[in-house]
Amino acid sequence: MFVRSEVKSKIDSIWNKFWSGGIANPLNAIEQITALIFLKMLSEKDNQKISQSSFTGEDYISVFEDNKNAKWDNFKELDSESMLNTVRDIAFPFIKTYNEGSEFNKSLKDLAFIITKPSLLSETVEALEEVFNILEQDDKGFMDSLGDMYEYLLSEISSSGKNGQFRTPRHIIKMITELVNPQIGERVFDPSLGTAGFLVSAYTHMLQPYTEEDGRLGANLTDNNLWDKLSNDTFFGNDSDISMIRISMMNMMLHDIENPHIKQTDTLSKRYTEKDKYQVVLANPPFKGSIDKEDKSEDFSISSTKTELLFVDLITRVLDIGGRCGVIIPDGVLFGSSNAHKTLRKHLLENNELKAVISMPSGVFKPYAGVSTAVLVFVKGGTTEKVWFYDMEADGYSLDDKRNQIEQNDIPNIIEQYNYKDSAEYKDTKKHFFVDVSEIVENDYDLSINRYKTIEYEEIEYPPTNEILGDIEKLSVSIESDLKELKRVL
Repeated sequence: MFVRSEVKSKIDSIWNKFWSGGIANPLNAIEQITALIFLKMLSEKDNQKISQSSFTGEDYISVFEDNKNAKWDNFKELDSESMLNTVRDIAFPFIKTYNEGSEFNKSLKDLAFIITKPSLLSETVEALEEVFNILEQDDKGFMDSLGDMYEYLLSEISSSGKNGQFRTPRHIIKMITELVNPQIGERVFDPSLGTAGFLVSAYTHMLQPYTEEDGRLGANLTDNNLWDKLSNDTFFGNDSDISMIRISMMNMMLHDIENPHIKQTDTLSKRYTEKDKYQVVLANPPFKGSIDKEDKSEDFSISSTKTELLFVDLITRVLDIGGRCGVIIPDGVLFGSSNAHKTLRKHLLENNELKAVISMPSGVFKPYAGVSTAVLVFVKGGTTEKVWFYDMEADGYSLDDKRNQIEQNDIPNIIEQYNYKDSAEYKDTKKHFFVDVSEIVENDYDLSINRYKTIEYEEIEYPPTNEILGDIEKLSVSIESDLKELKRVL
């Protein structure tokens, strides 16, 4: 993620204004800012369609036809007091009625406008207007720059990470998405949605084969009637936090995902009963979340209250046969000695095809968490014959709290070698190698990479003994001569 310094400065100033304006909870602040960005994007898209319709002669009715004052272009010109009244009484109610009847609409029913200071709203609107002007001049394209800006905005959530919830770095999400390779026509699910980073990444990945060099979607997408499937029956996710649901919904709508199926649900509870439904699961579940034992689903194959184990077990249940998963887990899942740990690993190997275990350095989630993690890639059904391991040492960023961009980056090689590993020409190395499942079983189903890494000892050749003795004798003579000379001088 690269964000221009002037954009960072604007976003930081917005945060400071919200903090000093009495809105200190990052989730509340992001919810308000996201809603304003959503209004800005709706206004931009509305203008584009008006312009396009005037050029093509097609009929187009503005989404703001009955709520002209809700349009960004109109309320941004008002004085601060009038702007506050308009956004509170017209624009926010308009968002809550947008796309009536959809799950997006349902999630925003209780969205509250909590900005009470006119100056805070007017300064935020002005700052966002300036940010958009900067992004429109960015060489890599407006939508990519907007995505980076929004990721930077969302990074504030991580500083308040509760229950082990930390924002997954965008480049790690992209890596996992490329490894799992979701396709249009498949249902993609994230059981612990957060800000919907995985679903947005899957959407972008799916569109790549249908995107022209100039960024426009090719006709083959609509000709094959795939757009309807992509829009209405592809993206699914759950989260127990209504604020995260709203943020993820608006995030997906900002990325043109028209009808995501996002629900406020505790996926580990008795109320969640889905099984054999999804072709792809992409997830970074909370590592240390709490769970109500009385409300825990009875469909788990393991007996545990550890959410990092239960989510992996859940994923194996909701995947359809042949479905693929990429999930981030803490290292303890790989080598934990409890019955639940061993049962889960045995289940992964005997009832699924565990494709890969990618060990990631502990600094990947800094500065918010230093936990060591790994990525599991598996396919539901069948059995595992051998597991591919990769020892990621660098992800393109320094592994300290600053996380500055660096040259060392294993991710391109991980993707290349993963796609190459089943070819006849593939060869194991110190960084990546196969381990036969029989060896893993012998090691009590341990999946930690250090258990199987080959340690190469460098043989040191010493000179013959008579040479060593000769050198010692010469050294002794030299020391004795030096001592005599020292005594003479003294």
